[in-house]
Amino acid sequence: MRKGMSTGKLGFGLMRLPERDGEIDAEAVFEMVDAFLAKGFTYFDTAYVYHGGKSERMVKDAIVDRHPRASFTIATKLPAWALKTREDVQRVFNEQLERTGARYFDYYLLHSIEEAHLKNYDRFGCWEWAQDMKKKGLIRHFGFSFHDSPELLDRVLTEHPEVEFVQLQINYADWDNKIVQSRANYEVALKHKKPIIIMEPVKGGMLASMTPESEKVLKERLPAASPASWALRFCASLEGVLTVLSGMTTAAQVADNLNTMTGFKPLNGDETRCLEKAKEILLSAPTIPCTGCRYCEDGCPQGIRISDLFRALNTVKTYGEGDKRPFFFYGGVTLNGTTGTASSCVQCGDCESVCPQHLPIREHLAETAGVFDKKGE
Repeated sequence: MRKGMSTGKLGFGLMRLPERDGEIDAEAVFEMVDAFLAKGFTYFDTAYVYHGGKSERMVKDAIVDRHPRASFTIATKLPAWALKTREDVQRVFNEQLERTGARYFDYYLLHSIEEAHLKNYDRFGCWEWAQDMKKKGLIRHFGFSFHDSPELLDRVLTEHPEVEFVQLQINYADWDNKIVQSRANYEVALKHKKPIIIMEPVKGGMLASMTPESEKVLKERLPAASPASWALRFCASLEGVLTVLSGMTTAAQVADNLNTMTGFKPLNGDETRCLEKAKEILLSAPTIPCTGCRYCEDGCPQGIRISDLFRALNTVKTYGEGDKRPFFFYGGVTLNGTTGTASSCVQCGDCESVCPQHLPIREHLAETAGVFDKKGE
């Protein structure tokens, strides 16, 4: 691991913070942050776009203003889609410094590199700009998050050896997924000797709420361990991992993650075989592999809360239509007059152009509409 890059194996993702009445629940976040720091973990991950910019502001309120600067590390990201001119790069960065009050960023990333975004980062000289920020002491470590093929990752790391780390989507369910390609991207990062920050270890919560059959396999091996703890341990057991990010929403999630990662123990052989068996059962269920990042929702002309609707459909796929909870949930999301139903989709395709998982969102919305927007009921 490179000099100065030591954070503890657990990172606090600030993408899915608790909300109350449409605003981030600051008191709840304070409690979660304090518990995280008290256990000796330091890494907090945010981004310009999380919670519409409110996540970065919460960094100031919950962390920077309440704890010594040397006691934590802050990571945030530059979004390609917010850049229209070269001047926007510095403007966004200055806004992030102001929002967070952090004075400098310990880890700074180009957000979500894929072919389309890479063109913007290249066009506006973001690679050279980041090195200039490092020389000025405003960035301590520079890297990028990535959502594309191992071939592109290899090309980018070959062209930019100055990159100090990469952030990859890795979890046991996506390890051999032909779209996400967790294993292949991981192996490319190892080849280039880049420390790895792992995102989506619990696949947006999908690996914390498993099918009863797959969860039974894990419970028989470790009755007291949560499904989420297995997912975190899989990732943290991999070679070359700097930090495993977990987007935490509740104090209970924080407590479970801290219990898992304090005095961390890698998976042993028997546990690895057990997890493989549970994965086989889990992947046999035809659920939508949505991670709940919500990138697809910002530009939706109908205001459809796509991630929530897919969550409802996945619950039906897992437990059947006899379970009425997802129908109540769907109604609560769509019957408030401000958000669209699945059948209100106008097929514009904007959502699919920004989906890191490259999902056929319009097809899945049509399927969702068939379950929840049935006429005459």
